[in-house]
Amino acid sequence: MDNNSDPTKLDTAAVEAWLTAHLPGFKGPIKATKFADGQSNPTFRLDTPSGRYVLRRKPPGKLLKSAHAVDREFRVQSALAGTDVPVAKMYVLCEDDDVIGSMFYIMEMVDARNFFDPRLPEVNNDERGEIFDDMNRVLAAIHDVDIDAVGLSDYGPEGNYYERQISRWTKQYRAAETERLAPMEELIEWLGAHMPADDGQRTLVHGDFRIDNMLFDKKDPRCVAVLDWELSTIGHPYADLAAVIMQWRMAPGGMGRGLAGVDRGPLNIPTDEEFVAKYCERRGISSIPDFNFYLAFTFFRMAGIIQGVYKRALDGNASNPERGIALGANVGNFAQFGLEAAKNG
Repeated sequence: MDNNSDPTKLDTAAVEAWLTAHLPGFKGPIKATKFADGQSNPTFRLDTPSGRYVLRRKPPGKLLKSAHAVDREFRVQSALAGTDVPVAKMYVLCEDDDVIGSMFYIMEMVDARNFFDPRLPEVNNDERGEIFDDMNRVLAAIHDVDIDAVGLSDYGPEGNYYERQISRWTKQYRAAETERLAPMEELIEWLGAHMPADDGQRTLVHGDFRIDNMLFDKKDPRCVAVLDWELSTIGHPYADLAAVIMQWRMAPGGMGRGLAGVDRGPLNIPTDEEFVAKYCERRGISSIPDFNFYLAFTFFRMAGIIQGVYKRALDGNASNPERGIALGANVGNFAQFGLEAAKNG
C-alpha cells in the first residue's frame, strides 16, 4: 500500500512540491505527524521551516456520496473569518486528487488547549463554568451568522431541514448497513411520523458541535477556534443544540465522552436545562417545543455516522480502523438512546 492509498500516511514530497507552487511564503521540508483523534477526514500536523500548518484530507478509496467534504469545510471556515465565530485561518485548498490521492486543504495550526473530556478535570471550578458559558456563546454565534452577508446563503438547500437530513442519513445508513438493527428501524419510522412543521428558521449549523471540536486559549476560558466543519450546512439550529445534550447523555470518558451520572453542581457544569435556557436567552427565544424530536434526531444521525465509520473500518479506509470497529458496536445503542429520547424527552 503506497502513501496515496493509506489514510494513515502522507506523501510529504508531493505535498511539499504542491505547496511550494501554491502557498506564498511556504518553505520545506515537511515533517508530518498524524493526529490520532478523528474518524472521518485524516488530519496531519505539518512542521516546516516556514511555520506549522494543519493538513486535512479526504480519505482515499471509494466513499459515500457527499461524505468527507473537505472543500465545504474550507469554504465555510473561510467565510467565517472576521465574524463572532472563531475559526482557524484557511490557507489553500487542493482539489486535484492526483497530488496525494484525495482532495486536501491547509489551515493554520492554532496553539491552544483542546479538551477531550467534558468534565474538564484539567481546570478549576471557576474556569470550568466560564468554558461552558463560552461554548454556549459560540453556539449561539454560529446560529446568528448573517448567511447572506458572508456568502453562505447557498450553502444548503431550501426546505425542511429535518426531512432532508432524515432522508440523507437513512440513505447513508442503508449504503453502509452491515446488519438489520430493530431499534434503528423503529427510530427511522418514529422520526418520519413525528417531524415538526417547518418553523422557517434557516441558519448556519455546525453539525458536530461538542467541546472536543473546540480549541481554547491557553490562559483564558475563551474559544479561539471551532474545528471539524464536515457536517456543516444551512439548516435548523436546534439540531446543534440537541447534539450537545446528546453528547452529555453518553457515559463519561473513553468512547462516550459524556456526562451521564456526573454530579454537575459541585463541578460548576450546567445542567441540560440551564444550558438550553442560556442559549435561548442569548438568541431571544422563550422556549423550544418538541425538543425530544430534536434530541432523537441527533441520536439517529450519530448512529448513521458511526455505521459509516464502521463500514470504512471493515473496508480498510478508516482513519483509525481499530477505533472505527469499536465504534461500530454502538450503532444499536445510539438508536436505542434515540428511541428513549423520543419517548421520554
